Amino acid sequence: MEIQGSAFTLRGWFDGDEASLQKHADNPNVSAFLLDRFPYPYTLNDAFIWVAFMKKQERQTNFAIAIDGQVCGGIAVDLKVDANHKEAEIGYWLAEPYWGRGIITEAVQLLTSYAFENLGIIRIQAGVFSKNTASMRVLEKAGYIKEGIMRNALIKKGEVMDKHLYAILKPE
Repeated sequence: MEIQGSAFTLRGWFDGDEASLQKHADNPNVSAFLLDRFPYPYTLNDAFIWVAFMKKQERQTNFAIAIDGQVCGGIAVDLKVDANHKEAEIGYWLAEPYWGRGIITEAVQLLTSYAFENLGIIRIQAGVFSKNTASMRVLEKAGYIKEGIMRNALIKKGEVMDKHLYAILKPE
């Protein structure tokens, strides 16, 4: 499955992606506001483990952001279960050299549309670290609405931060 953006492609993960994934993910500025499961430093072994894991997806919900054939980021929706089974949480990262170009905003818009059209989702939300104002702007530009602030909800490198909750609903 591929989704074409104006200057990038959202696509599955393939053997051979490991070197560009490791190169672009191994940056403290990239990992600064991601969950701790995103390692830093990001090693080549981390990249091999990730690509192998992603190739086993039953339903494509996690995409590489490819620019000129190189993995320069990732974006995914995490499908919820039980009473939340019509909900997903979106997450994303992009290599620092590509920041400020509108790429991640467009990727969020494309993946949001894909999730609503293909995954049976009616709500997508995102939790954003309080200091990650750039990600807040991305979500707002992509049509997400801030629903609230969860106080002292996140800890990164020993620092307690609020989590800003954004969401978008499937158009009726």
